[in-house]
Amino acid sequence: MLVGTIRHADVLLVSGSINKKDKERLLELYNQAPKPLLVVAFGACGCTGGIFADGIPFAGPVDKIIPVDAYIPGCPPKPEAILAGIVKLTNK
Repeated sequence: MLVGTIRHADVLLVSGSINKKDKERLLELYNQAPKPLLVVAFGACGCTGGIFADGIPFAGPVDKIIPVDAYIPGCPPKPEAILAGIVKLTNK
């Protein structure tokens, strides 16, 4: 279920590359979320920065900023990869 505030979330889905401005906001959201919180890096940009990884504003992959529980690679991710990521999260 989608919720209107991070304070009611169980999962944080990061689906894009993180630039220097986004890094502060991502840390703020992560710190406001109730624990335990599952973090998913979704897509090539969420996992590694994708085509934006060599750019000047790139702040680094998500797992260098906050702990990541599951990676769902691909650009866009295949349905099989999405299911594998969901299965990994249900085992946590």
